[in-house]
Amino acid sequence: MNERVVEILVYIMSEIRGNKTVAAQLEVLSRDLVQRGYTENEISSAFSWLVDRYKSDFEELARNSGPTLSHSFRILHDLERLVITPAAQGYLLQLRALGILDDADLEGIIERAMMVGSPRIDESEIKSLIASTLFNPQGLPEGAFLFFEPSKMIH
Repeated sequence: MNERVVEILVYIMSEIRGNKTVAAQLEVLSRDLVQRGYTENEISSAFSWLVDRYKSDFEELARNSGPTLSHSFRILHDLERLVITPAAQGYLLQLRALGILDDADLEGIIERAMMVGSPRIDESEIKSLIASTLFNPQGLPEGAFLFFEPSKMIH
């Protein structure tokens, strides 16, 4: 289910970056996500993660949502490019550009992808690695950050 929350995060951040007034229309975003088949629990979890991550209001996030500027960027090693499919690489870049992943997250996900031992890591597998990175902070046991119960609403 955490992969679905990541999908919601991508949608929300894309909307915020594309339309700076959308932060004032979070209810509209929520209704649109429900129509797309996401549960209230998943949507609430995504918004909770964003608030926790940015620790500020969404208006400030929208004002500062221009292209992410960094003094460096990550180039995959030849071996990493062989293991991580182009679609998975593109997904990682998209989440980095949206500000969902920071440089440390990106590096950790690439390292974990290489340690999986799979000859190819596709987009669905990279989504699982991303979800486990975003929703399982260092030092906590697996599942300690977010525990979903489909019938419960997170406030």
